[in-house]
Amino acid sequence: MTKILFIGDIVGKPGRETVKKLLPSLKEEFTPDLIMANGENAAGGMGINAKKYQELIGSGIEIVTLGNHVWHNKDFINEIASCQNIVRPANYPPGTPGPEIVVHKNVGVINLLGRVFMKELDCPFRAVDRIISELKDKVKIIIVDMHGEATSEKQALSWYLDGRVSAVIGTHTHVQTADERILPNGTAYITDAGMVGPYNSVIGVDASAIIERFVTQMPKRFEVAKEGPNVFNAVLIDVDEDTGKAKSIKRIFKVVE
Repeated sequence: MTKILFIGDIVGKPGRETVKKLLPSLKEEFTPDLIMANGENAAGGMGINAKKYQELIGSGIEIVTLGNHVWHNKDFINEIASCQNIVRPANYPPGTPGPEIVVHKNVGVINLLGRVFMKELDCPFRAVDRIISELKDKVKIIIVDMHGEATSEKQALSWYLDGRVSAVIGTHTHVQTADERILPNGTAYITDAGMVGPYNSVIGVDASAIIERFVTQMPKRFEVAKEGPNVFNAVLIDVDEDTGKAKSIKRIFKVVE
Protein backbone atom coordinates (compact mmCIF):
# COMPACT_ATOMS: atom_id res chain seq x y z
CA MET A 1 0.00 0.00 0.00
CA THR A 2 1.24 3.50 -0.88
CA LYS A 3 0.30 6.32 1.50
CA ILE A 4 0.01 9.78 -0.05
CA LEU A 5 -0.36 12.93 2.04
CA PHE A 6 -1.89 15.78 0.02
CA ILE A 7 -1.77 19.18 1.76
CA GLY A 8 -4.32 21.86 0.86
CA ASP A 9 -3.46 25.32 -0.52
CA ILE A 10 -0.54 26.79 1.45
CA VAL A 11 -1.25 30.50 2.07
CA GLY A 12 1.67 32.86 2.57
CA LYS A 13 4.18 32.85 5.41
CA PRO A 14 1.69 31.58 8.03
CA GLY A 15 1.02 28.56 5.82
CA ARG A 16 4.68 27.88 5.15
CA GLU A 17 5.59 28.17 8.84
CA THR A 18 2.70 25.88 9.84
CA VAL A 19 3.90 23.22 7.42
CA LYS A 20 7.40 23.40 8.90
CA LYS A 21 6.01 23.17 12.43
CA LEU A 22 3.55 20.33 11.89
CA LEU A 23 4.95 18.14 9.14
CA PRO A 24 7.58 16.30 11.23
CA SER A 25 4.95 15.03 13.68
CA LEU A 26 2.53 14.17 10.86
CA LYS A 27 5.22 12.14 9.12
CA GLU A 28 5.78 10.22 12.34
CA GLU A 29 2.05 9.72 12.89
CA PHE A 30 0.98 8.74 9.36
CA THR A 31 4.26 7.53 7.75
CA PRO A 32 3.37 8.76 4.23
CA ASP A 33 5.34 7.46 1.28
CA LEU A 34 4.81 10.68 -0.67
CA ILE A 35 3.97 14.23 0.42
CA MET A 36 2.55 16.79 -1.97
CA ALA A 37 0.87 20.17 -1.60
CA ASN A 38 -0.78 22.92 -3.58
CA GLY A 39 1.62 25.87 -3.42
CA GLU A 40 0.08 28.43 -5.77
CA ASN A 41 -0.48 30.91 -2.91
CA ALA A 42 2.76 30.27 -1.03
CA ALA A 43 4.30 33.69 -1.80
CA GLY A 44 2.48 36.50 -0.01
CA GLY A 45 -0.85 34.72 -0.29
CA MET A 46 -0.98 34.84 -4.08
CA GLY A 47 1.43 33.18 -6.49
CA ILE A 48 4.72 31.43 -5.94
CA ASN A 49 8.38 31.98 -6.80
CA ALA A 50 11.49 29.82 -6.91
CA LYS A 51 12.59 30.81 -3.41
CA LYS A 52 9.26 29.88 -1.83
CA TYR A 53 9.19 26.64 -3.84
CA GLN A 54 12.58 25.68 -2.42
CA GLU A 55 11.33 26.54 1.06
CA LEU A 56 8.40 24.16 0.64
CA ILE A 57 10.70 21.41 -0.63
CA GLY A 58 13.02 22.04 2.32
CA SER A 59 10.13 21.58 4.73
CA GLY A 60 9.54 18.02 3.48
CA ILE A 61 7.06 18.47 0.63
CA GLU A 62 8.12 16.45 -2.41
CA ILE A 63 5.72 17.63 -5.14
CA VAL A 64 4.10 21.06 -5.54
CA THR A 65 0.97 21.60 -7.61
CA LEU A 66 -0.23 25.01 -8.79
CA GLY A 67 -3.38 26.80 -9.98
CA ASN A 68 -4.84 29.98 -11.39
CA HIS A 69 -2.32 32.24 -9.60
CA VAL A 70 0.69 30.39 -11.03
CA TRP A 71 1.87 33.43 -13.02
CA HIS A 72 0.96 36.13 -10.46
CA ASN A 73 4.68 36.69 -9.81
CA LYS A 74 5.95 37.44 -13.31
CA ASP A 75 9.50 36.26 -12.59
CA PHE A 76 8.18 32.76 -12.08
CA ILE A 77 7.54 32.47 -15.81
CA ASN A 78 11.30 32.03 -16.17
CA GLU A 79 11.96 30.53 -12.73
CA ILE A 80 9.66 27.54 -13.14
CA ALA A 81 12.21 25.83 -15.40
CA SER A 82 14.59 25.60 -12.42
CA CYS A 83 12.01 23.97 -10.15
CA GLN A 84 11.93 20.17 -10.17
CA ASN A 85 8.85 18.25 -9.02
CA ILE A 86 6.46 21.10 -9.69
CA VAL A 87 3.47 20.80 -12.00
CA ARG A 88 1.37 23.58 -13.51
CA PRO A 89 -2.17 23.18 -14.87
CA ALA A 90 -2.10 20.96 -17.94
CA ASN A 91 -4.92 22.73 -19.74
CA TYR A 92 -2.96 25.91 -20.37
CA PRO A 93 -2.27 26.31 -24.10
CA PRO A 94 0.64 24.48 -25.77
CA GLY A 95 3.93 26.29 -25.24
CA THR A 96 3.14 27.45 -21.69
CA PRO A 97 6.27 27.21 -19.50
CA GLY A 98 6.63 24.44 -16.94
CA PRO A 99 5.83 20.73 -16.76
CA GLU A 100 2.26 19.48 -17.09
CA ILE A 101 3.19 16.05 -15.68
CA VAL A 102 5.41 15.03 -12.78
CA VAL A 103 6.35 11.43 -12.04
CA HIS A 104 8.00 10.83 -8.67
CA LYS A 105 8.30 7.59 -6.69
CA ASN A 106 6.23 5.81 -9.34
CA VAL A 107 3.35 8.26 -8.87
CA GLY A 108 2.11 10.43 -11.72
CA VAL A 109 0.72 13.84 -10.76
CA ILE A 110 -1.57 15.96 -12.94
CA ASN A 111 -2.78 19.50 -12.23
CA LEU A 112 -5.88 20.94 -13.92
CA LEU A 113 -7.76 24.25 -13.83
CA GLY A 114 -11.52 24.36 -13.77
CA ARG A 115 -13.33 26.65 -16.21
CA VAL A 116 -16.54 27.46 -14.31
CA PHE A 117 -16.14 30.99 -12.85
CA MET A 118 -12.44 30.73 -13.78
CA LYS A 119 -10.20 31.54 -16.73
CA GLU A 120 -11.28 30.38 -20.18
CA LEU A 121 -8.64 27.72 -20.74
CA ASP A 122 -8.58 24.49 -22.72
CA CYS A 123 -10.98 21.75 -21.63
CA PRO A 124 -9.65 20.00 -18.48
CA PHE A 125 -11.51 16.80 -19.39
CA ARG A 126 -9.82 16.50 -22.78
CA ALA A 127 -6.46 17.60 -21.36
CA VAL A 128 -6.52 14.87 -18.71
CA ASP A 129 -7.50 12.26 -21.30
CA ARG A 130 -4.38 13.13 -23.28
CA ILE A 131 -2.09 12.96 -20.27
CA ILE A 132 -3.52 9.71 -18.92
CA SER A 133 -2.82 8.11 -22.31
CA GLU A 134 0.82 9.19 -21.87
CA LEU A 135 1.04 7.91 -18.28
CA LYS A 136 -0.94 4.67 -18.35
CA ASP A 137 2.00 2.48 -19.40
CA LYS A 138 4.43 4.20 -17.02
CA VAL A 139 2.71 4.30 -13.62
CA LYS A 140 -0.19 2.66 -11.80
CA ILE A 141 -0.85 5.50 -9.37
CA ILE A 142 -2.12 8.80 -10.78
CA ILE A 143 -3.16 11.76 -8.62
CA VAL A 144 -5.14 14.68 -10.08
CA ASP A 145 -5.27 18.10 -8.41
CA MET A 146 -8.42 19.73 -9.82
CA HIS A 147 -8.05 23.42 -9.01
CA GLY A 148 -11.54 24.80 -9.49
CA GLU A 149 -14.33 26.96 -8.14
CA ALA A 150 -17.43 24.88 -8.85
CA THR A 151 -18.24 21.75 -6.87
CA SER A 152 -20.21 20.37 -9.80
CA GLU A 153 -17.23 20.60 -12.16
CA LYS A 154 -14.94 18.84 -9.68
CA GLN A 155 -17.48 16.11 -9.03
CA ALA A 156 -18.10 15.63 -12.74
CA LEU A 157 -14.37 15.21 -13.36
CA SER A 158 -14.11 12.63 -10.58
CA TRP A 159 -16.88 10.51 -12.10
CA TYR A 160 -15.35 10.97 -15.55
CA LEU A 161 -12.04 9.63 -14.24
CA ASP A 162 -13.36 6.99 -11.83
CA GLY A 163 -11.25 3.88 -12.25
CA ARG A 164 -8.71 5.62 -14.47
CA VAL A 165 -6.88 7.59 -11.76
CA SER A 166 -6.18 6.91 -8.09
CA ALA A 167 -7.53 10.20 -6.75
CA VAL A 168 -9.12 13.49 -7.76
CA ILE A 169 -8.35 16.07 -5.08
CA GLY A 170 -10.06 19.44 -5.32
CA THR A 171 -8.24 22.65 -4.41
CA HIS A 172 -8.76 26.44 -4.76
CA THR A 173 -11.64 27.30 -2.39
CA HIS A 174 -9.47 26.96 0.76
CA VAL A 175 -12.39 25.42 2.69
CA GLN A 176 -12.10 21.72 3.46
CA THR A 177 -15.21 19.80 2.45
CA ALA A 178 -16.67 16.78 4.25
CA ASP A 179 -17.44 14.67 1.17
CA GLU A 180 -14.38 12.43 0.97
CA ARG A 181 -15.18 9.03 -0.52
CA ILE A 182 -14.01 6.19 -2.73
CA LEU A 183 -15.97 6.07 -5.98
CA PRO A 184 -17.27 2.69 -7.27
CA ASN A 185 -14.30 1.98 -9.53
CA GLY A 186 -11.60 2.89 -7.01
CA THR A 187 -10.93 6.63 -7.34
CA ALA A 188 -10.62 8.64 -4.12
CA TYR A 189 -12.34 12.02 -4.15
CA ILE A 190 -12.83 15.17 -2.09
CA THR A 191 -14.22 18.45 -3.41
CA ASP A 192 -11.61 20.54 -1.59
CA ALA A 193 -8.65 19.57 0.56
CA GLY A 194 -8.74 22.95 2.32
CA MET A 195 -5.81 25.19 3.16
CA VAL A 196 -2.86 25.78 5.45
CA GLY A 197 -2.86 29.32 6.82
CA PRO A 198 -4.60 31.80 9.13
CA TYR A 199 -7.63 30.27 10.83
CA ASN A 200 -9.23 33.61 11.76
CA SER A 201 -9.55 34.85 8.20
CA VAL A 202 -11.59 34.69 5.03
CA ILE A 203 -9.84 31.93 3.05
CA GLY A 204 -6.52 33.10 4.49
CA VAL A 205 -7.01 36.83 3.87
CA ASP A 206 -7.55 39.51 6.52
CA ALA A 207 -11.32 39.51 7.07
CA SER A 208 -11.72 43.30 7.35
CA ALA A 209 -10.42 43.84 3.81
CA ILE A 210 -12.78 41.24 2.39
CA ILE A 211 -15.75 42.69 4.28
CA GLU A 212 -14.96 46.23 3.14
CA ARG A 213 -14.82 45.13 -0.47
CA PHE A 214 -18.17 43.33 -0.22
CA VAL A 215 -19.84 46.25 1.54
CA THR A 216 -18.43 49.13 -0.53
CA GLN A 217 -17.76 47.34 -3.85
CA MET A 218 -14.54 49.35 -4.01
CA PRO A 219 -11.04 47.97 -4.69
CA LYS A 220 -9.17 46.91 -1.58
CA ARG A 221 -5.74 45.36 -1.25
CA PHE A 222 -5.91 41.84 0.16
CA GLU A 223 -3.29 40.81 2.69
CA VAL A 224 -2.70 37.50 4.44
CA ALA A 225 -4.15 37.60 7.96
CA LYS A 226 -1.46 37.79 10.62
CA GLU A 227 -3.14 37.31 14.00
CA GLY A 228 -4.32 34.15 15.71
CA PRO A 229 -3.86 30.41 15.16
CA ASN A 230 -3.32 28.63 11.87
CA VAL A 231 -5.27 25.78 10.32
CA PHE A 232 -3.70 22.75 8.65
CA ASN A 233 -5.87 20.86 6.15
CA ALA A 234 -4.82 17.76 4.23
CA VAL A 235 -5.98 14.33 3.12
CA LEU A 236 -4.27 10.98 3.51
CA ILE A 237 -4.92 8.48 0.73
CA ASP A 238 -4.04 4.77 0.76
CA VAL A 239 -3.52 3.35 -2.73
CA ASP A 240 -2.91 -0.22 -3.84
CA GLU A 241 0.30 0.06 -5.85
CA ASP A 242 -0.52 -3.06 -7.89
CA THR A 243 -3.89 -1.79 -9.17
CA GLY A 244 -3.64 1.98 -8.68
CA LYS A 245 -7.01 1.93 -6.93
CA ALA A 246 -7.56 3.89 -3.71
CA LYS A 247 -8.53 1.95 -0.59
CA SER A 248 -9.19 4.85 1.77
CA ILE A 249 -9.16 8.63 2.08
CA LYS A 250 -9.00 10.47 5.39
CA ARG A 251 -9.36 14.18 6.11
CA ILE A 252 -6.83 15.88 8.39
CA PHE A 253 -7.91 19.09 10.17
CA LYS A 254 -5.68 20.64 12.83
CA VAL A 255 -5.56 24.08 14.41
CA VAL A 256 -2.08 25.16 15.47
CA GLU A 257 -1.45 27.97 17.95
